[in-house]
Amino acid sequence: MKLSELFNPDEFAARHLSFGDEAALLETLGEKSMDDFVGNTVPQSIRMPSELDLPEALTEADALAKLKGIASKNVINKSYIGLGYYPTRVPNVILRNVLENPGWYTAYTPYQAEIAQGRLESLLNFQQVCIDLTGFPVAGASLLDEATAAAEAMAMAHRVGKVKSERFFVDERVYPQTLDVMKTRAKYFGFELVVGDFAKADEGEYFGALFQYVGKDGDVQDLQDVISRLKAKGTIVAVAADIMSLVLLKSPAELGADIALGNTQRFGVPMGFGGPHAAYFAFKDAFKRSAPGRIIGVSKDASGKPALRMALSTREQHIRREKATSNICTAQALLANLAGMYAVYHGPEGVKRIANRIHALASAFADALVSDGLNVVHKVFFDTVTVDFGSKEKADQVFAAALESGYNLRRVNDTQIAAAFHETSVREDLTDLYRAFTGKDTFAFADDVKGRLNAELLRQDDILQHPVFNRYHTEHEMLRYLKKLEDRDLAMNRSMISLGSCTMKLNATAEMLPITWAEFSDIHPYAPEAQTAGYRELLADMENSLKAITGFDAISFQPNSGAQGEYSGMLSIRRYQEANGEGHRNICLIPKSAHGTNPATAAMLGLKVVVVDTDEHGNVNIDDLKAKAEQHRDALSAIMITYPSTHGVYEEGIRDICRIIHENGGQVYMDGANLNAQIGIMQPAEVGADVLHMNLHKTFCIPHGGGGPGMGPIGLKAHLAPFAPGHTLTDTHSASAGQTAVSSAAFGSASILPITWMYLTMMGKQGMEQATRWALLNANYVAKRLGEDYPILYTGKNGRVAHECIVDLRPLKAESGITETDIAKRLMDYGFHAPTVSFPVAGTLMIEPTESESKAELDRFIAALKQIKQEVLKVGRGEWPKEDNPLVNAPHTAADITGEWAHPYSREEAVFPLPFVREHKFWPSVNRVDDVYGDRNLVCSCPPMENYED
Repeated sequence: MKLSELFNPDEFAARHLSFGDEAALLETLGEKSMDDFVGNTVPQSIRMPSELDLPEALTEADALAKLKGIASKNVINKSYIGLGYYPTRVPNVILRNVLENPGWYTAYTPYQAEIAQGRLESLLNFQQVCIDLTGFPVAGASLLDEATAAAEAMAMAHRVGKVKSERFFVDERVYPQTLDVMKTRAKYFGFELVVGDFAKADEGEYFGALFQYVGKDGDVQDLQDVISRLKAKGTIVAVAADIMSLVLLKSPAELGADIALGNTQRFGVPMGFGGPHAAYFAFKDAFKRSAPGRIIGVSKDASGKPALRMALSTREQHIRREKATSNICTAQALLANLAGMYAVYHGPEGVKRIANRIHALASAFADALVSDGLNVVHKVFFDTVTVDFGSKEKADQVFAAALESGYNLRRVNDTQIAAAFHETSVREDLTDLYRAFTGKDTFAFADDVKGRLNAELLRQDDILQHPVFNRYHTEHEMLRYLKKLEDRDLAMNRSMISLGSCTMKLNATAEMLPITWAEFSDIHPYAPEAQTAGYRELLADMENSLKAITGFDAISFQPNSGAQGEYSGMLSIRRYQEANGEGHRNICLIPKSAHGTNPATAAMLGLKVVVVDTDEHGNVNIDDLKAKAEQHRDALSAIMITYPSTHGVYEEGIRDICRIIHENGGQVYMDGANLNAQIGIMQPAEVGADVLHMNLHKTFCIPHGGGGPGMGPIGLKAHLAPFAPGHTLTDTHSASAGQTAVSSAAFGSASILPITWMYLTMMGKQGMEQATRWALLNANYVAKRLGEDYPILYTGKNGRVAHECIVDLRPLKAESGITETDIAKRLMDYGFHAPTVSFPVAGTLMIEPTESESKAELDRFIAALKQIKQEVLKVGRGEWPKEDNPLVNAPHTAADITGEWAHPYSREEAVFPLPFVREHKFWPSVNRVDDVYGDRNLVCSCPPMENYED
């Protein structure tokens, strides 16, 4: 035997893909080889001219070892920087059973409520935490980060407000990153931001105002008077509030505000160099239909049992398009689950103990400094002690001494330094920091500490009184609660999730392991650059790989969702055109087949949407495109196009489309949602795109987390690169000076980038090329097999699809009355999550099997849909009544089969329709949820006490 042959650097690709199925899949498609198949599927006109320039693959062990070496270059100092990011403790029972559990992190957004009741309950808990702490009756299921939540509050204030003004007031005490993002958004909304002294906010006419509570430098101000004066003038008031401080402080609602927002990172979510973290967003009941993002609501199922769902949940971008409330298409569900469970586990007394401990440590530290004659700037504070040393030289000495002792402080200005206390602060830190600030070795810190918060600032109401926050404080009880919720959900650890355009592929364990390493999770986003060499190397590696894959000249990692990526790409185009004296270009062409978020994004950037027709094959109508590009030649800004198209087809005219736009003075934005069909086959930049967003939570294996996190970096050609998002506090090493941000952190949700780094490193050049080929092969196999029973709506070259296909259910619906929703719900009885329903074409299913699924799993899914077709035919023939059959009654629960049975179909047909279902039955926990009832009776908080008593 040869020793060299016993090492297998490509071992991971064989675990990501099912190489043993290749011959059978190709035979079904009538192909002799994979090369022949790809040649017959992908237009030659788009093929990339050179090989994919990526390194060779590493094994799982070697990749982890290499990444550990990179991670070790980060320096983990004790962080006292603050500014919205704080060290915290993830309770171990939550760490192991939620963050590290594929039953939680591989689930999809809960659009199919019946098989998502666990996640929905967890998110309802999160909403209840936000409701309790803010005092408002309605809270959303999370937004992306605090800065973008503030921008959404500004936009919502303009929608709901009555003041005829385009001016918005911003408290000068807001976090600098928040102001940075608000500047970006305000410009293209046409708003004027006025930054100033919070106490003088009522001296102008503003449609809205934002106050920080606690201020960036630590002070806590009584905002009630100024809010009252603003309310008298009709101004909509938002308060950005530290979530931990609200455990002790009066709620924003009690202060008189209309909206509250902030970051829930302090509730058990690691700093992770800036994200992902769940922002909270709470508001008055009157605003609920104007709110951005998702709201989880309490409804009832077909049997009358309480059931949860996403309320007001129609993805309005697909209905209202450019008139949508926002372009938000994702949330931070996994992180919201962590924060909500943190409150469940600790309960009201636990979170009060933590908040009081933080405040007491900060107060004790301030007392010690004052007794030593130092100037503590703010007498009233929660956790942050700011000291003015009177000279830059003295401040430099203190900062350096703290750094030498392993502490990161924040320079407020030349003479002032701030220290922000947090959950992981201990008594020893008081001594170390006292020594750094005073130069003296010891101080006798008293055990009895007087707090610095005035009594009139403290809340008097009780928080977290619902039973869920008072039942699970032992690890045994918490463990069982988490398991109970997990078992109500169908995730990727049970069966394939075939959602078209959502790419629910394998999230390998080796990819997930590094996100909980302290070297990545415990780094503050504004830590000194010298301490983040590991992250910088990781980002550089990722940039090189993504540039090689896409052909672009630069990558920006700031966008922390796909919608943010869209916004950033179009923002770069707008900035470039303005810099070249072409700011008047305001027309955006968008094909009918585009993602629904595209028109909303264009509108947010002040662009007018002109829709381009598609032909009978689902392709962009080139003649209509040419006519409209020429008609708007002088004002054409860009086209937003998805490739392969949202119809699942490689459009052969993509080079012509790009050429036409460029000839008429526009830029090409390509939506990268379908990049899974491109890697190693084509490069977006090479076919003519100027900018592209990449969904790392789709193509590059970051899991969906039950509805977030996402990550949407953009690739840019050289002429656009200087106009990518910058950051007020961090050098992004890409954008030119002065470019404002789109997200709170310079590199978005940096702590999940190791997932994609591991995927790219373990797959290597050959594996990444194979992944695309297998995505195409699996999709065409499914299309071929299902095409025997259902029409496949759109096909491309040689009758092939790309990585997804659209199954047309409209003929069956016309014959039988069975709807696409009935079929989606019936799939639950077979143990499958539905494909994408009625998008991009009403009355259809869009199916994307991905490259990760084996033939055996594909065959089970195909068998389910074939059997469902036979069930539909029975209804059409009258063998089962239209009003009483297993499709309209789906899904069936275990409770359904235990009582009397009066249906014309058997119990076995209901719950064990095929033999494989019996082997591994997934039981939906509720029957079909009543969406109409839930929307008409919106309840977004935990059920009342009497429900628990019953």
